[in-house]
Amino acid sequence: MASPLLDSVGVENQDGKKVILHKLEPKDNYYSVGRRYNIKPAAIIQFNGNASLRVGQVIKVPTELPFVSSTPIASTTPATEVASNDAVTEYKVSAGETLYAISRRFNIKVEDIISQNNLKSNNLTPGQILKIRSVAATVAPPTPPPAVVQQSTGVPAAKRDSALVAQTDSAANTAERRLPANRYGITERNERGVATYMDDTGLGLDPNKKLVLHRTAPIGTVLKITNPMTNRTTFAKVVGSFTENAATRDVIVVLTKSAADALGALDKRFQVNISYGTPSNE
Repeated sequence: MASPLLDSVGVENQDGKKVILHKLEPKDNYYSVGRRYNIKPAAIIQFNGNASLRVGQVIKVPTELPFVSSTPIASTTPATEVASNDAVTEYKVSAGETLYAISRRFNIKVEDIISQNNLKSNNLTPGQILKIRSVAATVAPPTPPPAVVQQSTGVPAAKRDSALVAQTDSAANTAERRLPANRYGITERNERGVATYMDDTGLGLDPNKKLVLHRTAPIGTVLKITNPMTNRTTFAKVVGSFTENAATRDVIVVLTKSAADALGALDKRFQVNISYGTPSNE
């Protein structure tokens, strides 16, 4: 299983409470760090004496979590406590965690976690204990993959973002299939990769509308966009294409701020899954 990328460089024990040591990256600020660790920005500002921020600086993020160890933690799984018992792992849920993030951590399906713990919904409570069977105990016999036609988008593999867990496959992945029983001859295209958004009018787009720029989709196409980290989906209209520059390097789609907010984006660059229909070439 791929190890998650670490946002923190370690933790400290202060009066029995865990303090996260976070190394600042470009575009980090008190607000984004607070959102990442589910801590109020005002508390981080006060704890660091309202110091000016600079790239590479290590700031301290206070939490109300008990200090357990000095092991660095991942942003998607802050302050976790894990106790293993043979093939079953007892996992303590931390504030802000989702079933999706935990499933990626253990390389199992969300449905498996729900089934193993008889969960009635996707909602989790901080401190809740989940029993998770190991990969070896849950892996089913391999099944043949569905027949798909792979189509290259011409987009390089997306660079991993610090706030995302490592992927086990290519970030820029496009598949297409002929929709069944469709007398209009529509081909469904599915893409997966990195998205970014513009919060100004530099591209001439209305930031209050759900609009996107896409490399190949025709103008007027409506994209179904899903953020796998938040499980939130929105629909946005293609109004043009874009050329690669420093801000759009390795991305597959550029969104307005309204579309990014609808997806619950926490960072300027984040993973998305896209699907849309285009006329088939008969």
